Amino acid sequence: MSTVLNAQRESDTRLHGRWLVIARVVWIALAVVALALFGASIPLVFNELRTIGTGVWQLSPREARALEQLGLSVSSYAAYWMVMLIVFVLGFAIVAGVIFRRKSDDWMALFVSLFLLISGTMMVTAVPVPTTMLQDVWYFSFKIVEDLSFIFFLPFFFVFPDGQFVPRWTRLLVMGWIAFGLFKRLLPLPSLPGDPIFLGLLATGALAQIYRYRRVSTTAQRQQTKWVVFGFVLTFVVSSGVQLPFMIFPWLRQSGAALLRLPALTITLLSSLILPVTIGISILRYRLWDIDIIIRRTLVYGALTAALALVYFGSVVVLQSIFRAATGQEQSQFVTALSTLAIAALFFPLRQRVQAFIDRHFYRRKYDAARVLTDFGATVRDEVDLNRLTERLVAVVEESIQPAHVSLWLKATRVDQQRLAVSGANYRQAKVTGDDPTH
Repeated sequence: MSTVLNAQRESDTRLHGRWLVIARVVWIALAVVALALFGASIPLVFNELRTIGTGVWQLSPREARALEQLGLSVSSYAAYWMVMLIVFVLGFAIVAGVIFRRKSDDWMALFVSLFLLISGTMMVTAVPVPTTMLQDVWYFSFKIVEDLSFIFFLPFFFVFPDGQFVPRWTRLLVMGWIAFGLFKRLLPLPSLPGDPIFLGLLATGALAQIYRYRRVSTTAQRQQTKWVVFGFVLTFVVSSGVQLPFMIFPWLRQSGAALLRLPALTITLLSSLILPVTIGISILRYRLWDIDIIIRRTLVYGALTAALALVYFGSVVVLQSIFRAATGQEQSQFVTALSTLAIAALFFPLRQRVQAFIDRHFYRRKYDAARVLTDFGATVRDEVDLNRLTERLVAVVEESIQPAHVSLWLKATRVDQQRLAVSGANYRQAKVTGDDPTH
């Protein structure tokens, strides 16, 4: 029954006939407009990057002087960021194009791919002040696409991955959101009263996804959700990790070390491409089952890296303090080498402990199954009774895999086959002679 319901649910997102043609034409038109707007805004963005200012991507006067001391100009800095922004937009556009190419007959796939394309371009597209006829058209087109990116954002959380509103009452929120996005420029409607309403809607979308995952989603849809959540979390962790030092230590933005923001912003920008890639994998359902392995290894090696970094810096600080108190010298290469050797020695045992901890708390079923199989492997070597061995094997399969039914078939050996042939011949001979074949 669940398979039938799942097939019916997937068939609801398919487009046919005239609606399919209209959807594809609209998608292509909006994609061309969004990419054209970004291409036309490249000179504006480049001039903005060459201007000394206080913007996120602009150089401050101190940073500009530090850059010149390295023999680099502000124009080279602007050219570098223009290349990065083009790579950023191309990343979103390529993922959106692949989804459109593979599943353009699915309205959910069209919606998600167009959402990715518009969002990616609007993040870095500049709009000119309308003074001429051409700039008026440019400005009007920009506002339309910008409003669409605003409208598309919230429904994604309420209809992903199957296009159904779960729970059903969430469609009222989405309808209100779409109405607000459509009429906010046409009517004198008040703007959103601050972030609390927006954050509340996002929290509602997150809760709806949790409810969908636990109560409604099929196994494949849960894997799709895991891919998207993995992309959001990994993007947030990477971008926050590289920006955290500048938030904790404000002096980094005002000293000669301010140029460290360049690699930090580069990592932040490129890490944003993780999200469209994971969404694309989720929509295309490409090797969905690998996500559990990826999440598990990410947790293991992420926790391992954090633990080793903490141990390394802690050991360096402690040993340097001891060395300074003993010898009076400030630094010692011996302490650094000793700390490095300690980290190398701790790597494998610490990795095993971290992996066991994560498996025990996050993958308990697999952890228990692995322990059952390990115990079975240890006992099977000493077991010689075939009946007890088969009983033990069936019990292990039921405990580790928990199938609905288990059957064990043993292949007969040549000796068994000969015995069966002899028994069959004797049975036929007994029937010919009239003897009782059961004796």
